Amino acid sequence: MRHRFPALLVVLMLFSGGALGEHLLMVRASTGFPETMLNLQTSLKEHGYTLSRVQHVDIGLTASGYQTDKYRMVFFGKPHEIRQLTADYPQLIPYLPLKVTIFAEQEETIVVTEDLTQLPELAPNREVMILFMRWKSDMLSIMEELRVADED
Repeated sequence: MRHRFPALLVVLMLFSGGALGEHLLMVRASTGFPETMLNLQTSLKEHGYTLSRVQHVDIGLTASGYQTDKYRMVFFGKPHEIRQLTADYPQLIPYLPLKVTIFAEQEETIVVTEDLTQLPELAPNREVMILFMRWKSDMLSIMEELRVADED
């Protein structure tokens, strides 16, 4: 049971606020962590996103005494969109750049991200909500690619 706590902790840290789960998009990939991480980065780039950084979360969890598999947070976005949104709507800064959490759980790899379309209070107008819907559509496409990657 203790080895599952870090996964929950990471998700809670990333997406606190509101009922847990209703704002999340998640997929289980049966490929290993390294393959899924590579596939995630490749798919993000193919969808036109730029990776800004990959943060190792497992180091802090291991230092706290938890047995962990691999955990990473991948930050990404389209620089012009991120710059424009943060300039026009500073209340969106905590949500940008976009983030994906990826972690290994036994033989599977889990990928989780926030669905900003489920947070309408963040979208001050129709234009921003349309952008959120495009991001969601892209993430669903990326997650489907990760889900079926081992079937090829």
